[in-house]
Amino acid sequence: MSYSKNDTLAVNAIRTLAIDAIEKANSGHPGLPMGAAPMAYVLWSRFMRFSPSNPDWINRDRFVLSAGHGSMLLYSLLHLNEYDVSLDDLKSFRQWGSRTPGHPEFGHTPGVDATAGPLGQGFAMAVGMAMAERFLAAKFNKDGHAVIDHNTYVLAGDGDMMEGVASEAASLAGHLRLSKLIVLYDSNDVSLDGPTNWSFTESVADRFRAYGWNVLRVEDGNNMEEIEGAIAKAKGQSNAPTLIEVKTVIGYGAPKKQGTKAAHGEPLGSEEASQAKSAYGWDYEPFFVPDEVREHFAKTAEAGREAEQRWNDAFEAYGHAFPEDAQQLMDAVHQRVNVHWDEVLPKFNDAIATRDAFGKVANALASVVPTLLGGSADLSSSNKTLLSGEDHFSPENFAGRNVFYGVREHAMGSMLNGLTLHGGVVPYSGTFLVFSDYLRPAMRMSALMKQPVLYVFTHDSVAVGEDGPTHEPVEQIASIRAIPGFKLFRPADGTETALSVRYALMHRDAPVALALTRQKVPALPEVAQNQANFDKGGYVLFQHGAGDQLILMATGSEVQLVLEAGKALAQSGTAVRVVSMPSLEVFDAQDDAYKESVLPSRVKARLAVEMAHPMPWYKYVGREGTAFGIDHFGASAPGNVVIREFGFTVEHVKELAEQVLASANK
Repeated sequence: MSYSKNDTLAVNAIRTLAIDAIEKANSGHPGLPMGAAPMAYVLWSRFMRFSPSNPDWINRDRFVLSAGHGSMLLYSLLHLNEYDVSLDDLKSFRQWGSRTPGHPEFGHTPGVDATAGPLGQGFAMAVGMAMAERFLAAKFNKDGHAVIDHNTYVLAGDGDMMEGVASEAASLAGHLRLSKLIVLYDSNDVSLDGPTNWSFTESVADRFRAYGWNVLRVEDGNNMEEIEGAIAKAKGQSNAPTLIEVKTVIGYGAPKKQGTKAAHGEPLGSEEASQAKSAYGWDYEPFFVPDEVREHFAKTAEAGREAEQRWNDAFEAYGHAFPEDAQQLMDAVHQRVNVHWDEVLPKFNDAIATRDAFGKVANALASVVPTLLGGSADLSSSNKTLLSGEDHFSPENFAGRNVFYGVREHAMGSMLNGLTLHGGVVPYSGTFLVFSDYLRPAMRMSALMKQPVLYVFTHDSVAVGEDGPTHEPVEQIASIRAIPGFKLFRPADGTETALSVRYALMHRDAPVALALTRQKVPALPEVAQNQANFDKGGYVLFQHGAGDQLILMATGSEVQLVLEAGKALAQSGTAVRVVSMPSLEVFDAQDDAYKESVLPSRVKARLAVEMAHPMPWYKYVGREGTAFGIDHFGASAPGNVVIREFGFTVEHVKELAEQVLASANK
């Protein structure tokens, strides 16, 4: 546990690279890197298992900088540990096109395990990563073959500890006894506005003890021996996650700004930066790394490469002993979903609520997708997300495939992100659509990181009925569609529900949300007959004549309405086409020729119908068309009554269509 001058020099190299990058950018957060550098150095040099030449190695330790504003701490560590992050990358910190953005971004900078910045979410994602490790270890490890065995480390700050999402996640992590999760808490008592005691005086340690965590404390954040001892003790835990509260000084070394909010979110300034370097005994030009520091970190990097090679050898032996398991694990890690869809997906010939259809599809897939992991925010019986015959994911059985997140929607969303970021797991989880608002920040992060999370949202409209406007979504569908890179499917019947799940599992490049009905909807033969184009997001269900007088389009339970109305209009001689639009985002991604073939521009009379805010539909109906939806809150009454009173009937849709057609013909 002894530390040499080279160790101190290495810590100060981390600090000064951060200072220099932030000064050059004239933007950033120097305080955290300056105060937390010793704990980060101890972790990365004495404990972390990683391979800089292969940042995606499945059995590496994960590191999440939940306090993402301190990104230069991570970038300095990555550069010094020989990841593909150059000195020029550090010099272009926060600049256009840089590989070192203001907050760490997964998939953008090699070695970044999670996008972080919105405080608390990184903490919760790390809980998901730790869950994935336990699940895969329980499922694939054999006696003498521990192919999945690693830790998840978090560096969190006071702000993370204030955020509710971290509290939700910490509560579940303690309940699950995720002993391979270790959080280093940079406890410096300063936030952006000023001292934390202006708003935050609780005992974080006592709170985490109440959650069931092991809690340790390091009084001096510069005492590397004490930090090492605490991490070693945490790694020895087998029955609880560990929080190590490390008391630090924000902006350590800057004579005027250390310990104050001035060190948090702005450059030190040339004079203060110079004096901080003097306090470290650092007498080098900006961005200089001494040779002895380079050599010091090179040994750590090489040790990581050797660790990966030992694992590769061990996995080869595992593959010889358990070839089927090895293949399943590699398929899962590389997101290969091997399903004979025509054989596996249920067929739906009768009326069924699409939430029930999802449950049948998920259970059919469970036997052929071994790492499918279900869950719900205390609504599994309503969301139909339970995998029958499978155990709960619990400390007694981490191979269980039903996760009970409790009423913790925001943390659930973030943990889903962590599960997919870890790799090897195909997770989904559910709640009511109206409660997607609780986890929207996590959904945004899913899209930003391009993580293939499957969100299951049931009770998708005012048809919820008796529970009333608090539980009846109106604006949520439009809100989800507004998230860049997110794909929302609102299936019309059981068949479209199955096809939506198939799409989500075959396209692993973005998050997908399913908006599913509580009420039964009829099986539509036209869907089964025309499903070849389902994966294009919108397709023609029915057409009379050339279909060049009127276009009716809808999603979800309203497809049956426009289909019946369209058929009635066809009987009176109208050249009408009916279009199902299960995913506007997927349809928008098609080429112009296909979109024109479905919604020919020559047809100006258009009606879109959806029991949600009509905002997303205006670009499809044009100036001469109409979008019929709901731009007000719902009401409490039986669902069929609410639907009828708000005008979602075949008769009213037909009436609206006739009005649109008459207006276009004037």
